Amino acid sequence: MIDPELRRRLTGVFTALVTPFRDGAVDGPALEKLIAAQIAAGVAGLVPVGTTGEAATLSEDEADAVIRTTVKAAAGRAFVMAGAGSNATRLAVGKAERAEAAGADGLLLVTPYYNKPSQDGLFDHFSAIASAVNLPIMLYSVPGRTGVEIAPATAARLAAAHSNIVGIKEAGGKAERITELRLALGADFVIHSGDDGLTLPFLALGADGVTSVASNLLPAEVVALCRAWYAGDPREARRIHEVLFDLVGHLFIESNPVPVKTALARAGLIGPELRAPLAPLRPESRKALEASLQSFESRANI
Repeated sequence: MIDPELRRRLTGVFTALVTPFRDGAVDGPALEKLIAAQIAAGVAGLVPVGTTGEAATLSEDEADAVIRTTVKAAAGRAFVMAGAGSNATRLAVGKAERAEAAGADGLLLVTPYYNKPSQDGLFDHFSAIASAVNLPIMLYSVPGRTGVEIAPATAARLAAAHSNIVGIKEAGGKAERITELRLALGADFVIHSGDDGLTLPFLALGADGVTSVASNLLPAEVVALCRAWYAGDPREARRIHEVLFDLVGHLFIESNPVPVKTALARAGLIGPELRAPLAPLRPESRKALEASLQSFESRANI
């Protein structure tokens, strides 16, 4: 049984934070500014050093500093769920321990990428991490990035074995997974949509919230969509979903987080800098994103 207060804190919009850079280094002031905007918009949680935060390109010291900055800037006003995944179990345990020491409230653990472990391998991997820390853990299934999916039965096995494994971020793009997970894990286990375009249908099928890329740019709008659903107003939730739909699609026109960082730079919230091997948007993608942004700005009324 998951603590009801913890479950409440894990419900809603969690922003998968980008990591701003300036002249090759993490831009702490820009990150603090971004976090302030998120909290002002009412997000429930912040997810530093995840895929969207270009975690694979951060040094250990940089990742720890980003987590500490996020914890300090959030100041208890949002749940800080730090990314701590790796494709090496030993390294993931170390990341989890450092995130706990840095003050994170919880951990987001992606499936090991490249290795493509079996379901038994996944169980052993996540078990090792869960046994090493006291923080609540959200699993992260994203087969398009990692090549392996967490089976509902494996998630249920992990939840039964470790009381601190309390949720899963589902980013496989299949609506039926929400029902499969809910049936396997019960009503208390927390499920987040990991795909912005599927937030509303996932909520309708029993998800509790979204770990969102789009909310870096549009925190108030994504929060409004979820709040409308929670308030029992599906018509309003659908209206917001439809307003956001085209722009959300264009925020993934190339590999995340390149489009959303481009849009954030356009808005003056961060600089446009990325870390190699990511490259700036191609001209045709930039043109399409700009057109979508202009269209959204001309008609948005949320």
